[in-house]
Amino acid sequence: MRRATFTDAAVSYAAIGGTLAPDLMSYPPKGYRPMEQSVKLGSSQERFEAATKLLMTWGIQRGSGMEVTDLENGTGVQYTPVTFQPDGTPAAGQQHPVNEATFAEDGTPYIANGMTATLRMKLWLFQVTAPVRVVYVIDEATRIGFAYGTMAGHPESGEESFIVEHREDDSVWLTIRSFSRASTWYYRLAWPVLRFQQAKFTRLYLRALHPAGAI
Repeated sequence: MRRATFTDAAVSYAAIGGTLAPDLMSYPPKGYRPMEQSVKLGSSQERFEAATKLLMTWGIQRGSGMEVTDLENGTGVQYTPVTFQPDGTPAAGQQHPVNEATFAEDGTPYIANGMTATLRMKLWLFQVTAPVRVVYVIDEATRIGFAYGTMAGHPESGEESFIVEHREDDSVWLTIRSFSRASTWYYRLAWPVLRFQQAKFTRLYLRALHPAGAI
């Protein structure tokens, strides 16, 4: 697997990259609650490219009703895309949609390793701010995505990943994985509410890239 190097930035948890662990659901970081959900987005290369372009310009977060602000450029390594032949040798003349441009048509920068952002969301009459930092980016021929980790001021502590995969049967899937816990004692008091909101936003995330807009 090819991915950008983990950043050593000030995230608020220790297990950076933990969402990559195959056994995350069975053995999450101590004290954290794991989650994994997937949804089929359709099929075809065109669907894969459309989904990944939206994914890598904060389309999931914005599509779920969040405001994405305070974007700052990442400092991580950005890989040149490589597509492999069935025998394992690199194929020439192929590009990944993530690397077609530095910015989307509306000027939004593509997500890069080390990038920081503040996610703002409404919780009843309150507005919650959640600063995050991108801790890795995956850029493969059939798998593209990223993960961000929480920073100081986030209601939760942990990491969440968003990966779009183009499988051998031509189907396209979005998988979201995370591990989390309340970040402070007063957020621990509100943990049932935070868990409810997390589940709500996960459902919205899964719908955000779905062509029918519903699951």
